[in-house]
Amino acid sequence: MDGPIPSGFVGRRIVNELMQRQHVLTLYGFVMLALMVPTLVLLVLDARTIGDVNVWAKPLKFMASTALFSLCTAWFMGLLPPSVRVSPANWAMVSTLIFTSLFEVAYISLQAALGSPSHYNVTDAFHAAMFGLMALAAVLLVATQAFLAWQIHRTAVERPLPVFHQAVIAGLIMTFVLSTASGFMLGGNQPPTGVGLPLAGWHLSGGDLRPAHFLGVHAQQLIPLAGVLLVRQAPSRAGAALFAVILVYTTIWVLLCKLGLSGQGGY
Repeated sequence: MDGPIPSGFVGRRIVNELMQRQHVLTLYGFVMLALMVPTLVLLVLDARTIGDVNVWAKPLKFMASTALFSLCTAWFMGLLPPSVRVSPANWAMVSTLIFTSLFEVAYISLQAALGSPSHYNVTDAFHAAMFGLMALAAVLLVATQAFLAWQIHRTAVERPLPVFHQAVIAGLIMTFVLSTASGFMLGGNQPPTGVGLPLAGWHLSGGDLRPAHFLGVHAQQLIPLAGVLLVRQAPSRAGAALFAVILVYTTIWVLLCKLGLSGQGGY
């Protein structure tokens, strides 16, 4: 085909490739994207707030994050041999990802509809139990990424691993380690009230661990993206540069954790 590829054609190719790599996670990711539309409408029409933030802001963010998390996992499963992708262990991983993330999105959305907080809500035994179950679900969710990293490393044919494969494995492991650590810290330290930064809602003046948790969760996407850019821009030095990126990324995460622990919130 001569000339630039139409964007619609590229989009169809990406969707088709995702479906071939892991069709269930791909469909689930697009369902989450579709659910964002009515949630966005509710965000505009419903003026209720929790901690000065619209009640539908949190469900919307969790739907977006879940969609991205699922679609990226589906893409990275393409690094596995086709026979391994459909193994019982990997189906269990896919099922765990879907059920844990769906539980969190459903409960957070229900609480938004009721005008009640989902996180840090321990006003009675039921809500305290649900808060604990959300923490367990979050750990199981990111544990799927550590399992996928092990699968990619174990089944790789090319040795040493290409830099992109290294970046994917590093990002998946970092997502498990950093998000679990920051998640437990976040569970015991409520963020400050108020709107905070646009869209994200974070407070960078101290007492807010959400920026660190964001870095932990989204290492799944950001580290592989760095690997792609390094391979394209500096192929001869990509391996060493990737190590530097991981070091800098982790250092920023540590600093954000220290900042988040430097004050007390009240969300």
